[in-house]
Amino acid sequence: MPHQHTGIDKAQILTEALPYIQRFAGKTLVVKYGGNAMTDPELESSFARDIVLLKTVGLNPIVVHGGGPQVDSFLKQLGRESDRIDGMRVTDPATMEVVEMVLGGSVNKSIVNLINQHGGRAIGLTGKDGNLIRAQKLLMSKTAEDGSLQQIDLGLVGEVVGVKTDVLEMFTQSDFIPVIAPLGVDEEGNTYNINADLVAGKVAEALGAEKLILLTNIMGVLDENKNLLTGLSTQEVDRLIETGVIYGGMIPKVGCALDAVKGGVVSAHIVDGRVPHATLLEIFTDHGVGTLITNRARH
Repeated sequence: MPHQHTGIDKAQILTEALPYIQRFAGKTLVVKYGGNAMTDPELESSFARDIVLLKTVGLNPIVVHGGGPQVDSFLKQLGRESDRIDGMRVTDPATMEVVEMVLGGSVNKSIVNLINQHGGRAIGLTGKDGNLIRAQKLLMSKTAEDGSLQQIDLGLVGEVVGVKTDVLEMFTQSDFIPVIAPLGVDEEGNTYNINADLVAGKVAEALGAEKLILLTNIMGVLDENKNLLTGLSTQEVDRLIETGVIYGGMIPKVGCALDAVKGGVVSAHIVDGRVPHATLLEIFTDHGVGTLITNRARH
């Protein structure tokens, strides 16, 4: 009898997924892929299958990936290291060459290959392709001990000033799944290294995507008692940042999700990428596995 139970369980899962599949058919999702999900072979496989399944049932997934650890290990092999300021990599021209080679080359193509191995048709892009991501130098300032504002020069670290959506629409309207490395280019043709969460958020905003999904190495947004907050409105997120419940490394991630929702993305999800099939569970089940941020909270 155990086989029959498994079959019934599968059927129940499929019927639970049906209304979500119907609701999201033809809609665009932007998934930021990084962290553990990108370094554990089992999670890599489950991620690739999720993306292929999304495309197969009629959604349009777009993948934006990071790759900081891979850049670090390659720099180490070359006997070099890059400094970090507040978690941001200081990127001089020589480091930028490595960043572009690793993110735009080996990391991007390994993800493309992974999705293709699971039956998808992935195409690798960087922000340079078709002028996809227009960037400018990111200007950061920091409050010094004496209270004065100090400018921090991170070198070739950029922010997104524009996204040309026609390139992506060409792929999403066909069978292809775009996989984007977070590099951008400015008016003068200088290449910039951009935070992948930021790129994913801006791509989702520019496309008016249904969902932005940020895979992370934590459960999601937690309250004061370390319980997962499953549904938050934009006002609640603002309040949690003000009161210090959301702090440290979570602020930029949550800020990115918040900006995307305020900029027209229907919902943003901060999801635990350490859970196999996290993307599918968040989109196609009633409970989800992360924090949903929307103009209305999840009920």
